[in-house]
Amino acid sequence: MRVRHPLPKIWLFSDERAAAGPAALAALLPPGSGVILRHDRLAPGLRWRLLRRLMRTARARGLAVLLAGAPDLARRWGAAGVHLRQHDARLAPRARRLGLFVTMPVHDAREARRARRAGADAVFISPFHPTRSHPGAPALGRAAWLRLARLSGTRAIALGGMTAARARVLTRAGGIGSGWAAIDAWEERAAKRRGRQKRNLVPT
Repeated sequence: MRVRHPLPKIWLFSDERAAAGPAALAALLPPGSGVILRHDRLAPGLRWRLLRRLMRTARARGLAVLLAGAPDLARRWGAAGVHLRQHDARLAPRARRLGLFVTMPVHDAREARRARRAGADAVFISPFHPTRSHPGAPALGRAAWLRLARLSGTRAIALGGMTAARARVLTRAGGIGSGWAAIDAWEERAAKRRGRQKRNLVPT
């Protein structure tokens, strides 16, 4: 059984649309943050190699890596936990027996109750703000987000259009204390870094 450390407050969700790979984006995270590796459409061998690269960065920076998918695969590949989609909620007991953290996505009341029944260690409730990950979906806003957090009965993490600045505002307002997660915020930070590096390479 693995030693279970507290779950991070800051998270990166991997996304196949991102120009930078998960390992490069993970290098931008504060030490002690977490990463959810998705990339489900990759062939198993390619996905495993992607995880290996990510794990090297994670070890250097003290990051927790969770794999979206099956608990047995997450355990075999060395992830600290598993991110279960709603249709895989029944696999939560198996994940706990394997000593894995269990997180789940939540978008509405039905999913919040299912995550609660599954005993998830944390849920990612989205979309808090408008986001291209859910094009056209109405944003939850603070009141609806808090309602879903209460229904989930576990640690709730804000996802969807989140940035460090927005997270600070919400924390000061007493709205969120459990943490936040993002996709685009980290990709935008990586793009800014690439831009600075290009400018530094221009001869003067």
